[in-house]
Amino acid sequence: VWGNDHYAPQNYVRQKHGSTPNFYEVLTVLTAAAAVTQRVHVGTAMLVLPMRDIVTLARQAATLDQLSRGRLLLGVGIGAYPEEYAAARPDLVGAHRGEMLEEGLTLLRRLMREPTVSHHGQHYAVESLELAPKGYDGEVQVLVGGHQLRGIDRAIRYGTGWIPGWRPFDELAEWIRTLRERAEAAGRDPTSLTVAPQLSCLIGRNHEATERRYVSTGMVQHRRSLAFDGRDPAKSLHNNLIGGYDAVYERVERLAKMGADHLACTTFCVDTVEEWFEQLELFAVEVIRPYRRVHGLSDTVATSR
Repeated sequence: VWGNDHYAPQNYVRQKHGSTPNFYEVLTVLTAAAAVTQRVHVGTAMLVLPMRDIVTLARQAATLDQLSRGRLLLGVGIGAYPEEYAAARPDLVGAHRGEMLEEGLTLLRRLMREPTVSHHGQHYAVESLELAPKGYDGEVQVLVGGHQLRGIDRAIRYGTGWIPGWRPFDELAEWIRTLRERAEAAGRDPTSLTVAPQLSCLIGRNHEATERRYVSTGMVQHRRSLAFDGRDPAKSLHNNLIGGYDAVYERVERLAKMGADHLACTTFCVDTVEEWFEQLELFAVEVIRPYRRVHGLSDTVATSR
C-alpha cells in the first residue's frame, strides 16, 4: 500500500478544479492501513524530505515500523512541485533541495543506527540525541527517489533501495543495471537494494479503448506539468501500466525481469472512489492473480491482507 506526500496543489489543478484537494498526511494514513493488515508492506512514494523535521520523521518512521512489524518502506525525495515550497515553506524557496536531501538522509540514517547522535550541519542540528526505538529489524528501510541518474548514487550511499519515476522501459532497464553495477563497485550487495519504479495504471478489457480513456484523464496534464524533469510526456502511454489486461500483464512481467521488486504508488488514472476500487479489483484479478499463478506463488489476492 503506497501513499504520496503533498502539501499544496499544482497551479493547473487549482485552475481546473477550483477547490482544494484533500491531502491526508501520508504516515498517519499508512499507520491506519498497517493496523488493519498483517502482511502487506506500507510505503511512501514519495515523502518530501526537505519539508520534514528529521528528528520527528525518525520517530514517526521507527514507530510505524515497530507497530507494523517491519513492513514500512520509507521512500523519500526532494519533491517535484515548486508551488508546494512556495506555499508551505517559502523560507526554502531558492534553497538547494538536493543538499538538504543528502544532509537529511545522513542524519536520518545515523538516528536509525546509532545510540547517541550529535550533528551540526548547514540545515539540521542535534546534540547528544538518544532515539529509541529504532526500526523493527534494527533499521527502517529507506528508499531514495529521483528522476535523474544522481538518484542512483544517493540510493547506494544513503538507502536500502531506489524509487525511480517512470521512464521508457528500455531506459529503466539500463538504469537498474547501472544501479547494480555501481552498488557492487561501492562494496554493497547489489541484490540487497530494493527497486520500486513509480508507475501509473489504467486497465480494461479493450486495449485501444483503455488507451483512449487514459488520454482523456487528468494524468496527461500532470505528465505535461512535470516535463521539465526531462521525461517526454508523449512516451508515458506505452511505458506505464495502461491498456488491456494482456498488455498490462506483459509489462509487469517485463518489469520483473528487468529487476523491479515493487510497483511503487501505482496511481490509478480515475476521478472517483468507485472507479478507483474497480481498477484495484481488476488489477488484482486480471494481472496480479495470473502473475502469481505463473510464478508458483500462493494466491493471496482475496484471502489475506
